[in-house]
Order: sequence, then C-alpha cells, then structure tokens
Amino acid sequence: MFIFGGGLMKKLFGTDGIRGVINEELTPELAMKLGNAIGRYYLGKYNRFIIAKDTRNSGDLLESAMAAGAASAGMNVEFAGVIPTPALAYITKKEQTLGAVISASHNPAVYNGIKVLAKGMKISDEDEVEIENLIIDTPYHYTVYSEVGKTRQVDHYKDEYVDYVVSLYKNQRLPKDGIVVDGANGSISTVISMVYESLGIGAELRGIDPNGLNINDQCGSLFPEFLGKSLSLGQVGVLFDGDADRCLFVLPGSKLIDGDMLMALNSRKMVEQGRLKGNRVVATVMSNLGLEKFLTSRDILLDRTRVGDKYVLERMLKTGVILGGEQSGHIIFLDRSTTGDGLITSLETLNSLEELGETLDEFAQSFPVYPQLLRNVPVTDKKAIMENARLKDRLEELKTRNDLRIVLRPSGTESYVRVMVEGIEQSEVERICHELEELVQECNDG
Repeated sequence: MFIFGGGLMKKLFGTDGIRGVINEELTPELAMKLGNAIGRYYLGKYNRFIIAKDTRNSGDLLESAMAAGAASAGMNVEFAGVIPTPALAYITKKEQTLGAVISASHNPAVYNGIKVLAKGMKISDEDEVEIENLIIDTPYHYTVYSEVGKTRQVDHYKDEYVDYVVSLYKNQRLPKDGIVVDGANGSISTVISMVYESLGIGAELRGIDPNGLNINDQCGSLFPEFLGKSLSLGQVGVLFDGDADRCLFVLPGSKLIDGDMLMALNSRKMVEQGRLKGNRVVATVMSNLGLEKFLTSRDILLDRTRVGDKYVLERMLKTGVILGGEQSGHIIFLDRSTTGDGLITSLETLNSLEELGETLDEFAQSFPVYPQLLRNVPVTDKKAIMENARLKDRLEELKTRNDLRIVLRPSGTESYVRVMVEGIEQSEVERICHELEELVQECNDG
C-alpha cells in the first residue's frame, strides 16, 4: 500500500487549525485578522463566538486580539477561559454556535495555535479556504459603530462540560485506584480532579501545575517516560496533551499503549454492548497494520482515511461509524462526543478494562504490532518537496512492493515532510525508511 501527498495545501490552516511560533509566525495581528474574517464570514449564521484557550502564557494576547477582530466585524464574543478543546466542542454543539480554541496541542509553549469549531466540530476545509481568502484579499472590514459586537466572560461552561462527562460514567464500572495521570500542565488540569473524584477514581495527578511556560515540557503524551519510569507494578498511566483532545496510556517501564491499541481494546467492549454500529472502525493511513489484523480477526472492518481527526470524523459521519481515531490518541466516540476527547477516552478505556476483566498489560501482549517507522524530515518548502520528480519516481518504483506500506505526506502543522514505512521485516522497513529520509533531505538541499 502506498500513499503520497496530504490533500489540499492551504496557506494558513493546517490539519489542526493555524499554528506557529508566537510573535513570529502567529502574531496578534494575524489573530485579529482571523477574528475579523471569522466575524464577517459567519455573521448572521451564528449569533456569538466562544473563545477558549489552554494554559500557554500567550493565550491572553491572542484571545484579546481575536475577540477585537470578531467584535469589530459585528460578532458577539464570549470568553470561556482555560478549558479542554473537547469541552468547547461540547459547548458549541449544545449551544449550536461558533467557537475557537487557542492552543498548539502537543507543542511546547513557544508555539500557539487557533482551531475554529462550529456546532461541535472543526470547520470544513472549504470554510477554512474562504476565511483565508478574506484575510488575504481584505484583511479588515469594520461594521458601523451601532453594530459592533459585545464581549463578556462566561464562567459556567467548564462546569457544564464536567457535569456532562460525569453523567455519562456515574453508573459505569471504573477502577478505584492504581491510576496515575500526566496532565501535560495543560487544560485538563482545570477539570480532571473534579471528574475523577466525582466518579470515585483515586488517581495520583502529575503535570497539573501550569505556569504558562511548562505546557508539554518533558511531560504529556509525547513523553511517556515521564510517568512510565516511575510506575509501580499494577499501576496504569494516563497521558494527555496540552489541550486534552488526545489520550494515551503507559505501563511500567514506559511501555506505550497508543491510539491503535486503545481503539482495538474499546472496540471489543463496544461490540458486546451493541454500540459498534456496522462493526466498523475508522482510522487513518498511519495506523499500524496490527490494528487491521486485530479487527479483521474479530469480523470488524477497518476503514482508513487521511491524517487528521477532522477527516476521521467526516468519514464516520458519512458511514455511520461510532468509533474512530488516530494512532496519536485522538479518539472519537461519536455517541459521546463530536471530537477527540482525551478525558472521555480515558474513562472509556478504564471502563473497558473493568468490563472485560483484563489488565492493560495482558491486552497489550495480545495485540499484534508490525514494524513501523516514522521520520519527520525538516524542509523549507513542503509543496516543492511533494512535487519533486525524483522523489515521485522513486515512490512509483516502490509501489510494486507488496510487503511494504509507505505514507509520505507534508505535515499539516509544522515544516516537516513525514515519512512512514511499515512492513513485515524490521530490517527492510529500516532500510527503505532511511533511503526515503535521505532522498527527501537531498531534494530539500537542491
């Protein structure tokens, strides 16, 4: 199997909103232009715009700039404060309105980003292109003085989300102890203790002391060893990223339980509960072949789509699928949430272990994992690399290989070309991955 490219090459938006180094690539000026364009584009369709943020110190200035832009276009703005991205998704769906979360997800504090949501879901590529065009063609357009939007702080949205999640799991079987949480010093820190305590989960909480600069700093979903090296036998680690839309698990010795494994585990329970409609799961082209083998052995079909949880959701909505996600831990339980929700993923997984009567370590030992390597190659011009004739020719040659699965695509959020090679033999996977990595570097160097 071979996949080349990554869909529409947008100018500002990537696979997960706009993202960049604060005050260099992502400036208050850009945030204000974006807010103004959002206000103009959606005015009349939505009567208010809810802005949330994670714990980065740059969130305040971007929030203020974006709100000023939207209000100057005539849109009323509400500040939800620091809450997880899925909390904003829940609120915008419940209120049937528009929102944006200021976050760079798993990236460190030097980065920030802006994700736009409408009615619980990230906006479409088509809407993103239209907003980009407004920014580029007419950076600002101000309404008359009498129609300027209002801004206000709303403090109860966090509590509404907490109440919703607790209501889903208050009568479900959950462990009482043995859980250690890494909150990445991100937005999960505002809700995790309230939810877990309400559900009787006695968890040790780490990485929940944000100071504006320590988000994802050697902790969180990208650093499983932060918890893994200190876990005792029988303990389970739960890992979140900065905005809590993804969740991974870790075992003692830093053995990572990724999104593929979590989807596989939860699919078993959902089949027994009659929740897995159509016996189908949606994942991306990056998911390990082991997930496909695990599901097909249980008569569950794996439907692959392009990278990005918004594209996973689009396929789920089209096909009526309830479970889908990414290896990185963005997992969507569509009968619970319209977006990847790390908190819900953690609770579903803990409940699955209780319902199935199996430890996470036992499950991990039964899950087949095929050799897979992913390399992020830094480049100066992603589009030029993807159109390079020499690279294309070599990839055409590799299409004939039935023992390899290759995905080569531009990153949607960073200046990388991502190379993924998966196969049967570890040595051959390493050889081909190294070859393609070097080839991309050579194409970049000219």
